[in-house]
Amino acid sequence: MDVIHAYLNLVPVTLSQSLIYSFLVLGIMIPFRLLSFPDLTSEGAFPLGGCVCATLLLAGYPPLLATVVAMLAGVGAGAATALVHLRFRINSLLAGILVFTALYSANMRVLGRSNIALFNTDNIFTQINPAILTDVRLQVATFAVLIVVALAALRWYLATQAGAALRVIGINPELAPSLGISIWTYTIVGLGVASGLTALGGALIVQLQGYADVGMGTGILINGLASLVIGETITGRQTVTRQLLAPVVGAMVYYQLVSLALSIGLQPSDLKVVTAGFVLVTLGLPMLRGRSAMRETMRA
Repeated sequence: MDVIHAYLNLVPVTLSQSLIYSFLVLGIMIPFRLLSFPDLTSEGAFPLGGCVCATLLLAGYPPLLATVVAMLAGVGAGAATALVHLRFRINSLLAGILVFTALYSANMRVLGRSNIALFNTDNIFTQINPAILTDVRLQVATFAVLIVVALAALRWYLATQAGAALRVIGINPELAPSLGISIWTYTIVGLGVASGLTALGGALIVQLQGYADVGMGTGILINGLASLVIGETITGRQTVTRQLLAPVVGAMVYYQLVSLALSIGLQPSDLKVVTAGFVLVTLGLPMLRGRSAMRETMRA
């Protein structure tokens, strides 16, 4: 009963946080699934959004402007990864590693220290309704509206000619030039949008929690991948709509599982290895099943 009670107490809080982290998972899904571009920029773009937003808030800039600029900084980070890959023909994974490694130093410069508190600073939530910071139900409602708006905008964009061109890059990059589609343009746009969403998540979480830390993105990529895998298992990815819903559904389920794990006594330091194991099993099972089926076919 104590475990159930502890878990139920955590549910609303983790639901609120999972809706914010949905922006991060969307930012991971776009390059991985729509562009077939394994990208690690999220590790740096997430804290970049938080650090830029925190610095601007402390400098007295309007919260909305600080949030938008933080998002644009993320767009720049994603575009930088795309340019490193395209211009220097560097492997996509290595390009992402180079950028998020450089972003750590950039975040330190932007923030001026390793972490900073924002408890007495006006933010976007206090401007909308100060009660959002203390009322979990209002947080859930607010973040749900924000994620629905983001999903609607992405769904609209992917239904346009430009969105279709971006998807062609991921499906068949060799065919794209013959259709008049610029690989450079849409790769930069795709990674820019992805990292912009990731940075937006970082900016929102900093304003909600009241502090920023340059290390807030450490290990966030594996959490996002786990959320994406869970979401795709639940929703599937046969259509664009299902693919867009997968990050949101996955984030909500993943963070509820985290709450359950903490409720039964698992230490926070154990969550990384559990998450890594879960992703490994989830991604590896289809391959093992395929090999098993192939062996059965050969024996027959």
